[in-house]
Amino acid sequence: MSEKPNTRPEQEGMEDDDSDILVTLTLDDDSEVECSILTIYECDGKDYIVLLPLDENGEENDEGEVFIYRYSEDGDGNPSLENIEDEDEYEAAAERFDELLDEAEWDALLEDD
Repeated sequence: MSEKPNTRPEQEGMEDDDSDILVTLTLDDDSEVECSILTIYECDGKDYIVLLPLDENGEENDEGEVFIYRYSEDGDGNPSLENIEDEDEYEAAAERFDELLDEAEWDALLEDD
């Protein structure tokens, strides 16, 4: 479900697009990927952000691929994203995101009743 991208977080920028906040990731090969923010959540006392890559038309991709980063804000409220280097931490964060997806799907089913 989630993949660990090769990015340089220090090269990430955010821009406000009226209805959505988009994040531009600069990959190791210097290509850029626009992403929408799916969620920000807590796992084991740390915050994480899940980004959904958009296609060349700015539409959500159909591949089910997402990027997960450690998320924080500085004293001025500016966001900061960090690669998750520790494999155990990444697995825990990805597993928690999967749990959140399952909960959201269950909630959607209950609302349909």
